[in-house]
Amino acid sequence: MVTTEERPSPGRDADTSAAGPGSRTVPGRRLVAVVRHALPALAAYTAVRVLGVLFVYVWARNVGESPASVLSKNDGLYYLSIARVGYDGYARVQSDMAFFPLYPGLVAAADVVSPFGLRETALLVGSAASLAAAWGLFALGNHLHGRSVGVLLAVLWGVLPHAVVESMSYSEGLFTALAAWTLYALLRERWLTAGALCLLAGLARPTASALIPVVALAALVAVVRRRDGWRPWVAGALAPLGWLGYLAWVGRQTGRADGWFHIQEAGWGSSFDFGVFLVQRGREVLAAPSGLQLYVVTGVCLVAIMLFVLSVLDRQPWQLLLYAGLLLATTLGTAGYYHSKARFLIPAFTLLLPIAVGLAQAGRARATTVVVTLAIFSAYYGGYLMMVWGRSP
Repeated sequence: MVTTEERPSPGRDADTSAAGPGSRTVPGRRLVAVVRHALPALAAYTAVRVLGVLFVYVWARNVGESPASVLSKNDGLYYLSIARVGYDGYARVQSDMAFFPLYPGLVAAADVVSPFGLRETALLVGSAASLAAAWGLFALGNHLHGRSVGVLLAVLWGVLPHAVVESMSYSEGLFTALAAWTLYALLRERWLTAGALCLLAGLARPTASALIPVVALAALVAVVRRRDGWRPWVAGALAPLGWLGYLAWVGRQTGRADGWFHIQEAGWGSSFDFGVFLVQRGREVLAAPSGLQLYVVTGVCLVAIMLFVLSVLDRQPWQLLLYAGLLLATTLGTAGYYHSKARFLIPAFTLLLPIAVGLAQAGRARATTVVVTLAIFSAYYGGYLMMVWGRSP
């Protein structure tokens, strides 16, 4: 098992050293080498997610419910509606224009050629995006600390308490994939790739507001240092276009420049309050008997803050720290939907790096014990969220 002492130097991945951009191998062999290198991470991630979905499937069937319907409810119903008939045109204040368009657009496109129904197609698209995210996490962890950390980072993301969302018709998996590969491209100074992926991330979820400044600042640093010519300029210009473009479209549909933010606040009760709501609601949860979901969310928020501090102490690359810090700030600082805070933090995958590094150093047996235990809890808790909690996870 590779530990941090054995890690390759930044910029030299084990996968690309075998068949990287400078290699003379044919593209087909290069792709095979890259896939083979990532295969343990993809296989392990798939295994833990299959366990989670199987738990939901058995639970749903035992109570006479359709597993596909269970995994497509709540926000998934909005995405399915958008994919089927488009946006509601601001017919009500609680408009579905609060949901960004990339995921339902991909579902609608896939539905044209899919042999399955729209609901099943949406689940397949969401799961495929999550697998791409796991690959991106592996690439990032492998680049920074070696193959073992890459594998563990991908698997840990798959056993988060709310990891069931990664197998639902939700957009978290898609955004995480785009964010992970964007950060990987930034660390490798692949500017055009980073800019294009960030543009797409801006069409996937509003939390792209945590990713865009990272790309923009990295591009600015490169420009000031006169590195890589025109490419950082293009990356910085591309990065915000998806996010700003969608907000501009919603503004035009609603007839007001702040249309999307108005929908969020007036329709969905969500606005930035610097964390006042979070603290007040957290105190209420801890001061009186509450549901398991609320206790877990409270714990996840506290652990996320701790992991961010550990990430700072570990001196992670500033790109990862800035992304995690902004995502934490926007998630914990926004009022409303306390029960969904842990789900909103699913894309904060960089916070898992201290755990992945620690487990890699602990040895295979200890790491396996921890991962298996977390996978069992995640599988049960995913079933609990779907079958007992009832509201959006």
